[in-house]
Amino acid sequence: MMNSPPSLRGLYAITDTLLCPPESLLRQVEKALRGGARVIQYRDKSNDQQRRRSEAGALQRLCREHGALLLINDDVELAEQSGADGVHLGREDVGLSLARARLGADAVIGISCYNSLELAHRASAAGADYIAFGRFFPSRTKPDAVQADPDLLHRAKSRLDLPLVAIGGITPENGARLIAAGADMLALIHGIFAQPDVEAASRKISRLFKPEEKQT
Repeated sequence: MMNSPPSLRGLYAITDTLLCPPESLLRQVEKALRGGARVIQYRDKSNDQQRRRSEAGALQRLCREHGALLLINDDVELAEQSGADGVHLGREDVGLSLARARLGADAVIGISCYNSLELAHRASAAGADYIAFGRFFPSRTKPDAVQADPDLLHRAKSRLDLPLVAIGGITPENGARLIAAGADMLALIHGIFAQPDVEAASRKISRLFKPEEKQT
């Protein structure tokens, strides 16, 4: 893991097996990193363990070159094997405490809390490093996901001392609203990897954070 990992702020890009097939995965992710992505989440639900280990290891090396974090979706074992910086867990995944015991104190562990402030409080108390809320807008990846309101970010920001990630249908046009509401990171899949120019799409989202950075 990185000795001094970057702060959890900015563009959080999530890979997709259809948009980022094996033959273009590294190339697509490198474009996102060049566009300013600060976190890459490797999301692959397939059972091809050998390929997944190889890809995760290559992505970790690439992220390190660009000073970004690599997190693994759902798979604590793969995170450990690949030397990733941490893992992102959902409601059905292995418990946070077990992931922490396996990956260590320095691992970055994020938790999906959907539209529930109660889940966020529990995750915070259990030692999560960030909280993810969403979907905020119509999502192609999870069209049936529960709806979250930007006011949830306001309320969470005032009650939790953790970085907040917003996900779900985010674009350069609606992302600034979520940052203003309290999002520290904007997580995108199609908004980055389905675009004709991945680097340019990443840069547009990354630039949304620059006015906020000037105020700090």
